[in-house]
Amino acid sequence: MIKQIWSYLAILFGGIVIACGFNLFLIPHHLLSGGVSGLAMLIGYFSPFNISVMYFVLNIPILIAGWIKLGKRFIWFSILSVIVVTLLLEFIPVKAVASDMLLSAVFGGVLVGLGGGLSFRVGGSTGGFDIIGSLVTRYRDFPVGNVLVGMNTLVILAVAYLEGDWNLALASMLSIYVTGKVIDLVHISHIKVTLFIVTDRTEALLEQLLKRPRGVTKIKTEGAFSHKEKDMLMTVTTRYELAELKTIITETDPEAFVNVVETVTVMGQFRRS
Repeated sequence: MIKQIWSYLAILFGGIVIACGFNLFLIPHHLLSGGVSGLAMLIGYFSPFNISVMYFVLNIPILIAGWIKLGKRFIWFSILSVIVVTLLLEFIPVKAVASDMLLSAVFGGVLVGLGGGLSFRVGGSTGGFDIIGSLVTRYRDFPVGNVLVGMNTLVILAVAYLEGDWNLALASMLSIYVTGKVIDLVHISHIKVTLFIVTDRTEALLEQLLKRPRGVTKIKTEGAFSHKEKDMLMTVTTRYELAELKTIITETDPEAFVNVVETVTVMGQFRRS
């Protein structure tokens, strides 16, 4: 129940942060965010259509596709995020906090990335290209932020062409790049780590570890000085799940020796979701 409440609060706070990034930093300078929000801004800048309404309308078909492919929980959180952002875009005044376009691009990107990363972290998204990015990373082991940056190139080229201002386009590109990097800092489930656990309580620890969706390999070892035989358990997990794993080990065997190393890549069967 507490976890569920935290998830909803994270979605709500993420939506607030994203809307602030849009209305206080990006929109006043006619800068673009990435994906569907960028398309909504582009339409809003060059037509009488409202940006918040376009943001909501453009998300509808993508959310429907995501409902079919990605599962109801993920899309429900995404729908909630889209609704929160849409409503807040109407209530937060469009007013530039910083007069400098470059500063606005950076800080707007940080806020949008922070809000998007929070949504990803609790199992949702901010809709739009985030859902497409999640579809890609479900089948290919790429960082979500990098996928989103790649898909936003056409949006940037469009604003450069329509505005006839490459300074604006390059500032938007910087903002989208910052957004992608912040998303990857907050949403870290694509980063793999390998744990080597030397323990005297093998069975008790295995009982807890095997409840998780990760495999465990048991290796017989011998201490070089004590010549005492022990078991070493090896498991690959994500950085996001590492805190939970540390808690399990500490509670089960406080005397266990644990070596955690970052894993460059994983081949074979590894559950990504």
